[in-house]
Amino acid sequence: MRKPKKFDRNIIVIGAGAAGLVSAYISAAVKAKVTLIESGNMGGDCLNTGCVPSKALIKCARVAHSARTASNFGVRLPEPEIDFPGVMRHVRESIQQIEPHDSVERYSDLGVEVIKGYARLVDPWTVDITLHSGGEKSLRGRAIILATGAEPTVPPFPGLDTVNYLTSETLWDRFAQLNKAPHRLVLLGGGAIGCELAQAFTRLGSRVTLIERDERLLPQEDHEVSQAVSLALESEGVCLLTGHEAVSFTGSEDRREGVLNLRNAVGETQVTFDEVILALGRRARTKGFGLEKLDLLQDGKLTTDAFLRTRYPHILAAGDLAGPFQFTHMASHQAWYAAVNGLFGDIKKFAVDYSLVPRAIFIDPEVASVGLSEHEAEQCAIAYEVTCYNLDDLDRAIVDGAARGFIKVLTVPGKDKILGVSIVGENAAELIAEFVFAMKQGFGLNKILSTIHIYPTMTEGNKFVAGNWKRAHAPKGLLRWLEVFHRWRRG
Repeated sequence: MRKPKKFDRNIIVIGAGAAGLVSAYISAAVKAKVTLIESGNMGGDCLNTGCVPSKALIKCARVAHSARTASNFGVRLPEPEIDFPGVMRHVRESIQQIEPHDSVERYSDLGVEVIKGYARLVDPWTVDITLHSGGEKSLRGRAIILATGAEPTVPPFPGLDTVNYLTSETLWDRFAQLNKAPHRLVLLGGGAIGCELAQAFTRLGSRVTLIERDERLLPQEDHEVSQAVSLALESEGVCLLTGHEAVSFTGSEDRREGVLNLRNAVGETQVTFDEVILALGRRARTKGFGLEKLDLLQDGKLTTDAFLRTRYPHILAAGDLAGPFQFTHMASHQAWYAAVNGLFGDIKKFAVDYSLVPRAIFIDPEVASVGLSEHEAEQCAIAYEVTCYNLDDLDRAIVDGAARGFIKVLTVPGKDKILGVSIVGENAAELIAEFVFAMKQGFGLNKILSTIHIYPTMTEGNKFVAGNWKRAHAPKGLLRWLEVFHRWRRG
């Protein structure tokens, strides 16, 4: 296949989620001729079925929880009445208010040609498009960025076809039809999505059972984090079944209820449900784009190099399709590299920086982390020290009724260089930002300690954990000498 002498576009972007939108915007900003192709809703999973609707739901659940716990602050309120259609209306309205940020009109104004239709590669430079408006269109791109996203993983459980199972994508349409939250809700999968939804629906009135095959929730996090999350969920009434593996499903004739058959170390058990949500991770969306024809897949997966290039250097990938982190902020981060390497990679290319990838889980209390965890440090045989600060000692946390959780920092032995941070507590996703910045700029805990933090705020916890490190590393010999010196000065 010979490279064409002329091209219709500098860059063609397939997929208008976070990675595709940012890639297209950056390309247009440097005056490249760029076309963005999307077969579904603009904004991708994050806007339509992921981050935005889930956080809107979580906010509604927190308001309900605040009403129930208002007596802790001397405010007596009746048990809140959950208007579930109203909750789902807030979810829809949140999406609608954010939609203009990702709209065809906005990106057209930014200089991006947006085409609604199905795109597929027919050769390394040519993209055929089946237009929603009817007809076909073919474009040649000097570079092509694949940003097709990911979809929920649905394992072939026996009997799954006998129940009306839901995923993080399909639950919104289903629950928009309900007058109240499902009575018996099963969530299969104890990762971030499962934990967030379990707490939210419990607060909205569901009786939730959360099932995880591993012996603990959030197995990628530190043990203390998993334990804190488990305690928080159980204290609100979530039934946790860790160490339980799903075996099969059995549905009723009318599909109004089902049974999930489980296996654990002791034997087998069953859970009956009205609704079941599979939260078992997400897999890259690779089918229907012509990737197989160009031999871009290995064992069904797209592989890229450090510059996000496929086996054809001018075809790049970003976002969930590229991995390894399926976060919206990572998709946006990769998008810069994909756009710049696609446009200028033959002159100067840039390897993606994965050294600092923060993540958060939006339960109550929030969880946020960056860098190494203890488990990862031990696996990689990296020496480290641990410094902790418990938030039950923090003034702002006490007055806010949020005195639970901790800040845990891993440092190089004997030095203040930060290797990793884990935070469990209110606003953890905001608190982690100071550590991300410090690590990015090469600042250690001494810099955080010497920075003025407003009193009373949750961010003081960052300063106090740095203070704990400083006290543990105080120069004992010098302090003994100073003690003698001050005694001498007293006469």
